[in-house]
Amino acid sequence: MNRQEILEELVTANRILAGEGVLDSFGHVSIRNPENPQSFFLSRARAPAIIEASDIMEFTLEGVSIGAEPGKPYSERFIHAGIYEARPEVAAVVHNHSPSVIPFSVTGVKLRPIMHMCAPIGDDIPTWDISHRFGDRTNLLVTEMAMGRDLAACLGERNVTLMRGHGSTVVGRSLREAVFTSVYMELNAGMQMKAMAMGNVTYLSSGEIATIEKGRAGFTFERGWENWCHKVGRPYVSGTWEFGEGYSRTDKTAGT
Repeated sequence: MNRQEILEELVTANRILAGEGVLDSFGHVSIRNPENPQSFFLSRARAPAIIEASDIMEFTLEGVSIGAEPGKPYSERFIHAGIYEARPEVAAVVHNHSPSVIPFSVTGVKLRPIMHMCAPIGDDIPTWDISHRFGDRTNLLVTEMAMGRDLAACLGERNVTLMRGHGSTVVGRSLREAVFTSVYMELNAGMQMKAMAMGNVTYLSSGEIATIEKGRAGFTFERGWENWCHKVGRPYVSGTWEFGEGYSRTDKTAGT
């Protein structure tokens, strides 16, 4: 993809996450610049559902804008900068206030996958509490690199971290993976609360999680992405429809 196509994909990601109720008037999604891994693209501070390609800015891994400045940047761009700095393999970051997820950040109840589509959130999701290092006089926003780096350290090598009383942050090896995980984390949180109200819950095992995550690849992401593009009226640009390792016991390659 060229630069303009990448920016359009980021617009699509914003629209999808807004359409699926993961982002509201706030929250944001970014993508690492594939031509310069030491920078990333993120919109100016604007509601995700109305972001256009012309709103997107470029930032260094210190959260400093470079190039065009169409408006005020998100104050929490340091979430993205801190993670990209710490995790070279991460290609996209989503920070959201996903409503079904937030209760798990303040109750001590662990968010764990109960449905196969939600497995890659993992069963070891930490909760980052800003007050542990920065005291109780913050507004809970990640507004400087020290905070972004501390959040990245809590995330570690995982795909997800909760943020106490605030929301969560999700990473992916691609933009579509980060969006996919964010959507299904919100769905899992809602289903888990319902299941817990009904009785004892059987969660996915660590073996099941590992197997499902290995099998998650283009075939899975593209089915979701194509559907979500249709729902929000964005053009679908096809990616790779390959199967992941161990996707099926019988289907060895796409088209079989």
